[in-house]
Formats: sequence, C-alpha cells, structure tokens
Amino acid sequence: MDAPEDPHGRHELPPAPQRGIHHRWLAATLVAVLCGLLGLAIVTQVRDTGSGDALDSARPADLLAVLDTLHQREASLRQEIASLEQSLATMQASGTNSGAALTEARARLAALQIQVGTVPARGPGVTLTVEDAHGGVGPDVLLDQLQELRAAGAEAVQMSGGPGSGAPVRIGVDSFITGRAGDIRVDGVALTAPYRVIAIGDPPTLAAALNIPGGVVDAVTRVGGVLTIAQSPQVDVAALREAKAPQYARPGG
Repeated sequence: MDAPEDPHGRHELPPAPQRGIHHRWLAATLVAVLCGLLGLAIVTQVRDTGSGDALDSARPADLLAVLDTLHQREASLRQEIASLEQSLATMQASGTNSGAALTEARARLAALQIQVGTVPARGPGVTLTVEDAHGGVGPDVLLDQLQELRAAGAEAVQMSGGPGSGAPVRIGVDSFITGRAGDIRVDGVALTAPYRVIAIGDPPTLAAALNIPGGVVDAVTRVGGVLTIAQSPQVDVAALREAKAPQYARPGG
C-alpha cells in the first residue's frame, strides 16, 4: 500500500510493521536479482570457453594466463554461492518468508551449485563413448568435445575412462585436459580409453552439435577412433568437484 500523501506532495512514513515487511520483501528481491546476475555470468562464461580454435594456437604462457583467469572466475562463483547461502540463512533466521522471492532464490542457488559442480545432477541428456583402439585420440579432440557440449547448452558434465582409470571427473569452468593420445589426464586424473562423457541438456541439441559435418564425430573418426552418442530422457552426473574455500575473499554484506 502506498504511503499517504499530503496536499504538498510529501509522503509520510508507513507504520513500523509495514516498514519491516517492506524491508524483508526488498531483501528477498535483492537476493533473487543477485542470482539472476550470476546465471547470466555463467552463461557468458560457457560461451567464452567455446573458443577452442584460438587456444589451439596459443603460447604456453597465454594458456597459463587463461587457466589462471578461469580459476579466478570459479573462485568468484564460489564466493557468490557463500554470500547467497548467508543471505538465505539470515532471511530464514529473521522469520522472513517472502513466498515466491524466497523460492526463486533457493532455485537459483541450486542451479548455481550444479553449474559449479558441488552437488549431483539428474536430467535428460546424452552419453558419449569414445573408442580408441589405435591410440590416436588426443587431448585436443576430447577438449573440442567438451567445448561443443558447453556451447550446445550442457548444464552438467562428467568424464570417466576405462579399466585402470581414476575416479570420474566433474567438469567445471576451469577443467583442463592434458597428456597425449593414450595418456590422457582430466584435471590431473589419469583416464584410459574408452572415454565416457555424460552431459545433461537437451538431447537432440547436444547430439546435433557433435554431429555437425567436420565437427567432433568427424575429428574422432579421422584419428582412428569411434564416437557413439546415446540420447536419454534421464542421465545422472554424480561426480562432484571439491568445494574449495577462497583464500582471500569473504562474503560481503
């Protein structure tokens, strides 16, 4: 309800109870807006990581700079998660229950946690299997595969290998693939063929992105490998990324 206005155009302050309700509603709205901005930042990051061609020709020093930037962005996202969790806890402790705004804030927090990789995820998606009988599939091919999935809207991705491999790896904004054909490491974890990637997103869109002429499927075939794509109404991404505490940053507010 608007505050009463006197004939001279001045507004009187609403009663104290109404001001308290207004402040709580405003706090919940600000949290929802913060979450929306974080979602936009994540989308921008995913689009930015699709520039594989530029990275292929970059110098080692340039690649290290890119990796450092990604680490900083991930740290920033984790800080925002902590800030959002703190805001939600404060609202709940103060008895604030702003209905739709609080529900939206919780949903945004869950989405952000999935993007960062600190919680499991389930939904429609694809399962990719890369057979490499001739040992020709190198880290560049697998990196291109991940970048195509990200560019096509994959929301959660994990990668695993065959016998003798380390634990499945949850792919994050700063994930990296190193090594050479037959000796692949994802975020430092050794993986052997066949390589298996599970990605959550729209199955037809993800499959179409990989099947573009001259794209990932053709790249795997050219080096003697075989890539199969299985679409599914539900896949599970269970691998988690370690929740790293920021070294310097602390939640504001």
